[in-house]
Amino acid sequence: MTHVDLKDYRTYLIPLLVAVFTAFALWIRILPALHMGSSDILNFVGSDDPIYNVRLAELMVNNFPNYPWFDPMTYFPQGTHIFWGPLFTTIIASLCMLTGAHTSSAIIFVALLVPPLMAAAMVPITYKIGAVLGNWKTGLFAAAFISVVSGQYFYRSLFGYSDHHIGEVLFSTIFCLAYIYVVRYTRTHTVDLADRSTLMMPALLSVAAGIAYFLGLLLMPTMILFAMLVGIFTIVQFMIDVYRKHETFSLLLINTITFGVAIICFLIFGVKSSGFGFAAYTLGHPIAYLLLIAMTAVLYLLAQRLHLKEVYYYPLVLAGIAIVGGLILFLVMPQVYGALMDNLLGFFGQNYMSTTIQEARGWSVEAAWSTFHFGLLLMFLGFGVLFYRCWNEHRPEHLFVLIWSVVILFATMQHIRYEYYLAANIAIVGGLAASTFLERGWKDISLLLGINGKKAEKPALVADVAGESPKKQKKAPVKAKHVPTASRVNTVNLGIFVAIIIVSLLFAYCSLFAVDLNKDGSSDFVPAYSTANSNVFSMNGDWREALEWMKAETPDTGMDMKKIYNAENFTYPQQAYGVMSWWDYGHMITYIAQRMPNANPFQEGVDGPTGAAAYFMATNESDADKILDTLKTRFVVTDIEMDVSKFWAMSTWYNSTAASTPYQPTMLTTTSSSSSSYQTVTINNQLYYMTMIARLHTFDGSMTDPTTAYYIEYKDAAAAKTNYPVITKAESQNATEAQKNADAYNLKPAAGMHAMVGNPNNFLPVGQVPALQHYRLVHESSTNGAQSLMGTQTGVPDIKYVKVFEYVKGAHIKGDGVIEVPVVTNTGRTYTYRQQSVNGEFIVPYATSGNPYEVKTTGSYHIVGSDKSYDVTESDIQTGATVA
Repeated sequence: MTHVDLKDYRTYLIPLLVAVFTAFALWIRILPALHMGSSDILNFVGSDDPIYNVRLAELMVNNFPNYPWFDPMTYFPQGTHIFWGPLFTTIIASLCMLTGAHTSSAIIFVALLVPPLMAAAMVPITYKIGAVLGNWKTGLFAAAFISVVSGQYFYRSLFGYSDHHIGEVLFSTIFCLAYIYVVRYTRTHTVDLADRSTLMMPALLSVAAGIAYFLGLLLMPTMILFAMLVGIFTIVQFMIDVYRKHETFSLLLINTITFGVAIICFLIFGVKSSGFGFAAYTLGHPIAYLLLIAMTAVLYLLAQRLHLKEVYYYPLVLAGIAIVGGLILFLVMPQVYGALMDNLLGFFGQNYMSTTIQEARGWSVEAAWSTFHFGLLLMFLGFGVLFYRCWNEHRPEHLFVLIWSVVILFATMQHIRYEYYLAANIAIVGGLAASTFLERGWKDISLLLGINGKKAEKPALVADVAGESPKKQKKAPVKAKHVPTASRVNTVNLGIFVAIIIVSLLFAYCSLFAVDLNKDGSSDFVPAYSTANSNVFSMNGDWREALEWMKAETPDTGMDMKKIYNAENFTYPQQAYGVMSWWDYGHMITYIAQRMPNANPFQEGVDGPTGAAAYFMATNESDADKILDTLKTRFVVTDIEMDVSKFWAMSTWYNSTAASTPYQPTMLTTTSSSSSSYQTVTINNQLYYMTMIARLHTFDGSMTDPTTAYYIEYKDAAAAKTNYPVITKAESQNATEAQKNADAYNLKPAAGMHAMVGNPNNFLPVGQVPALQHYRLVHESSTNGAQSLMGTQTGVPDIKYVKVFEYVKGAHIKGDGVIEVPVVTNTGRTYTYRQQSVNGEFIVPYATSGNPYEVKTTGSYHIVGSDKSYDVTESDIQTGATVA
């Protein structure tokens, strides 16, 4: 067989493979752009944070190189202070300036292209870390894995998701590479304080690491997580060095220069926020870096003082200093101590809001498997390899990567958003595992295949007399026996080789493509290729149409979308007003409608007595009106998801303890196949139908009478010894009769038994729903939202997907009874607005003449059962005039 030596081609082969993996990583992420055709590029933008980053890019292009640290176009009437850094936006704006991209479409294209480019840049960076950690084989495996890994990492680096997440991963990984490199250098090169020539290279490498850290910090304040990683690594490495009698000065030099550079750069950059928290650019950052340097100095001095003591002295003294130091920090700098504790709890803990924010939820086993599947196996094998090498080879880069990976893994278990950080660790540690086990079996494969000069087709000769030299054998030939090459192959190593190749290929394949693992033909995985081809960021057409209408047809706010405002001297113009909606849609309202939302995806304006949750969960119109008056809100935008699928999120923000239970109790009912097995069912009670979101979106603000409802008898959870109440009887009845029957039953119920009136249908109230007096529908989208959620089943009402309401003073009409007026919407849908008088008066929101909107009345107001009719002008509605 021909002699093959990979060393002859390695110089060319390695860069070629890295380039191929890089090109592949870029190609698969720009697939949406390749399929875009003549479609409007705005439809490819993610509707939450990505669309806001597009806005920041446009602002910066129009005001280059200034960065908008304050934005009054969201979180009205306070405005928001941007808490992340300018690097991501500056990269986009700089590319726009270089390429001449000045139109909105061109800026959007550049903004959407930057994340795929950053993901492509991750490939050579990951290769280099793998090569430093192991060898070129480790680097190639790591580069291959990072190019195909899916989940949050792929999703947030895909064309369409223009956000800083992939930038966070890129620049934090660059820092880790720089730090690992300098730590490794100092372990292979003598560092002597007395010999300045030995300090030059470590100092330069540490400066590079400090600059890399600051670049990551310029992108996001959460870069401080990696300072924490360095702190943990420093403590552990010092204890190891003290135990093994290794020099410790190099770590002091590295940390002092690295974070000294970070402090200097930060102070030049400037403090942007007050306080000491780490979620913004506060004084907490340089103080934390100073504490890290001081901690390293203390570790070093202790190591010098205790080098002749027993090894257990060192950790004991450290523990005592840590306790005393923490106490001193608590007493002397309580704000800094509080910021540290809050950030640790926020990073490693959970709160009630996490369940309502997709990226803040905990990481389940199912989610972990669907994202990384066989990569998890490689990672845990890699942990074993790292631990083994830390124990036997004493290489600090292995310890750093082990700590880095374990901390990020734990963070991901707490908050799924860190899954995109973990992808780098999966690739690097998995690459180390793959290369390590591959090398273990490589010699045996070489023997079988005749690689590197071995010839498998000819038998080997082995002397019968062991220990004799070839010369002696030649002078006194002995009988030789033929030993086939295959007999010298270690089958265990061969099995390991084959297994690691199979697992690596499975990881790559399952990351890219869906694999049918279920009986119903579905896949347990989140494949990258199908995700890239699924138009995952396709903007909701109903929302876009409604907000474009709002931009064109509602009063101007007096704000300039292209201007950067200074928070210190800014005041809103007199005509400015807010738009109330759920926080998910805040950035769309800002960018598309060019109006100012009261709440946004930064979770600003959501909780509290005047938050969006309190508004939409209000069951009394006057309470809701007070919120809008306080916030100077003029329009309310709702959609079918807020009314149905997102109701639990709003109720959780409103009351984290009760959540949706007071409105939609969960109950158990027997399955059709068994009387002893249960299934859960959600029942809407009258309190749900009285919330502002239901009254606005489902009933158009009009008085609605009940028709049918369910009379339900149930056993409470305690009596049934179950997690939820158990329904024992449920009958569809006339709603009024059902309520009478429930009232009668509850007068003398059996122990643990109750009766109620409810309905699983979100659109059929169980009691009368009063009209809203100060809200008029002014626009609705064309899609039947109820049908889109419930399918084509019969009896689905025509409830449009998105609705826009105007908050008005309303005209006053004297009278008693029920007043009504026919209304036709911009989609041609017709309904009758009805209202019951209160204290001999009606307050009506629709004008019968002069209405500037497409939703109009088609007649006069009429009091039912009388001959009294009334016409109301637009001026009457806006000023709150009394008509009669």
